Amino acid sequence: MDPDPGTAGDGSGSDDASAPVVDPALTSRLAQLDHATAALRDAPEFTKNTKVRRVLDAVHRVLGQKGGCAAIRERAGALDDAGLFAGTDWAHPDILVPGFVGTSLRSGQDDIVTLEATSELRLVAIAAGEHTHPAIDPDDAKRFLSQVLAMNLEVLFTPPSEAERVRLGKTAYVIRDLFGYVAEQIGYDSVLDELVDEIWRILRQRPIQVDQVKAIVTRIAIYRDDPSVDLGASGQGLDRLITALFGTTDACREDPGVEVYRSRLEVMDAGGLQFEAGGFARAMHDTGLVSPYHATLVRHLTENNAHLLPEALGLSEVGRTSLQRYPELVSRLIIEAVHPETAQCLYGLALMLDRGILHQPPIVPSLWRQIALTLSDKASERLHAAFGSTPSPEARLLGGLLSMLGQPLGVGQGDNPTCQSARALSMWAYNDPDYLLQMVVWAARDDEIVMHFEGKALSSTDSVSGVATSDPIDLDPVSLLLVPYLDRIYAEMVRQCAGRPGDPHRWVNPEFHGWWSARDFHIDVDVETGKLTDLDGFLRQFHASYHPAYNGDQPLIHPQPAGVAVTDSAARYVGWHAITILRVAADPDGVMRVYFFNPNNDSGQDWGDGVVVGTAGNGERHGEGSLPFDQFASRLYIFHADPLENGEPHNVPSEDIDRIVGFIERSWGADRMPDRSRSGS
Repeated sequence: MDPDPGTAGDGSGSDDASAPVVDPALTSRLAQLDHATAALRDAPEFTKNTKVRRVLDAVHRVLGQKGGCAAIRERAGALDDAGLFAGTDWAHPDILVPGFVGTSLRSGQDDIVTLEATSELRLVAIAAGEHTHPAIDPDDAKRFLSQVLAMNLEVLFTPPSEAERVRLGKTAYVIRDLFGYVAEQIGYDSVLDELVDEIWRILRQRPIQVDQVKAIVTRIAIYRDDPSVDLGASGQGLDRLITALFGTTDACREDPGVEVYRSRLEVMDAGGLQFEAGGFARAMHDTGLVSPYHATLVRHLTENNAHLLPEALGLSEVGRTSLQRYPELVSRLIIEAVHPETAQCLYGLALMLDRGILHQPPIVPSLWRQIALTLSDKASERLHAAFGSTPSPEARLLGGLLSMLGQPLGVGQGDNPTCQSARALSMWAYNDPDYLLQMVVWAARDDEIVMHFEGKALSSTDSVSGVATSDPIDLDPVSLLLVPYLDRIYAEMVRQCAGRPGDPHRWVNPEFHGWWSARDFHIDVDVETGKLTDLDGFLRQFHASYHPAYNGDQPLIHPQPAGVAVTDSAARYVGWHAITILRVAADPDGVMRVYFFNPNNDSGQDWGDGVVVGTAGNGERHGEGSLPFDQFASRLYIFHADPLENGEPHNVPSEDIDRIVGFIERSWGADRMPDRSRSGS
């Protein structure tokens, strides 16, 4: 056993030749750290802030030494008890988010890096039973660390890039030492299990953008084949993911490369091709991922064995009928848009055919127009910069359009404050696809979009500023072109409402999203004061408009825009967010739920106080998030309704309203409650 780093080198005179050599520099830094920690622990509460600086500096120096992670882990309990994390989110390990850890460590800010690293090492100590914390138990601590490592897998196995070395300096190596140490302590098996679970959780939502997921699966496949890397034997479900991308069928089992696979297809008989078609279709619909080999097969079938396309796409009866009625169009879409580099759009094509939207009169001629469309130089340059030159920008855009038409609930806003625009694109693809097709033409051909606000034409070229401070780049091809224009028009619509009382979305939402956005507008927040107002009336009317028991059992016909107050896992207010209410229905257990679209790329979120958004297992369709009706109502602050369909607000039980108000009072409404927030209470 290693000697106690806090006492090693203390002059005890041990002459045991087998004792490990202790770095004198580490010993000195640990002595400084222990002294600073004791001073922080013993300081009166009102002077603790002045003592934290010394502790942070000392921890930072220790982490830069060999053996520093183990030393901090041994002292994690003492640092925690002394108050190092007091007043920060790290003081509440139960609300920390694994996805934020990598960002914090790469922030380049020494204090944030130090606190984050110490927090992870504290969790190692908790997982090992060496330290206890009232907010988190050992199993949860280990699970959190596994998720952190899973999301930062490349750091475990790759050295810092040149960009990292330049930007982060020694911190790049501190991060790798930290993750390596944590992985050694909790084991790689749990890391892989957590990673695979996370991938499947994301894929069940069927996002359009899966490049990151594909990159992670590719990386794991490479690591698993590397004899120098031990990933353990776990990771159930991993083989399905790797196989779906690289070895779906016998003809590509060893991942021979597209050219070799194409040559094998050319000599394959009808039975072999049918086997390939069925195998790829099953894998695609099972995972939501499409292999480049699948794209190669479908292109081959289009030119040589088109009768097998329904099987290769895994089409339903509706999809087969669509293909049979418009075979020439589908063939051209495949030839123009489907390439190994754009294989993912095959899934969108299959789902688009299954939706039956080709039977809507404007869609087929609109798609023919899109195939023949010549892009503007500006549009081509944006697509080229984001996706490269192969295939052409036209192919990228057409493939992206197929994905959006097939997966309208897979649209994501990326790392951009453009939830309004992403919601609009999803809503149009879902509810008004020919309007979306027209929008794409305007943006790609004319570099301009014109929309109308209360009869007044608004041009994206005249509206120079939007919500986003720069043009987004981490989006699908359609969003990449449209969002900058839509964002500017949305902002201009808001500006047109300047001076009007109340929230501008009362007027903007119907004009921006479409005629089906109901004109009656309800909000429970006073815009000027931020306080809640007429909460009782707001909640009763929401029930009367959307809950089947109080609206005459009327199902929702058109998706409706709504606004929610997003909270973190501690139920603290984060911000306002645009979502779409899709439907209200009983789940398999009979619980009435609201099913909605969230454009933030991942609907599954913990909003605190037991409000956890579901994405699967509660009757959700791909791309939907859901909450029990009362929990959803507790985060809702804006909704639209038909002014002529008032429902039965008076029949909603008071205890149901009280329960929802309780959720609000314990979360985002904690400091917004007026003296009398509910009429008639």
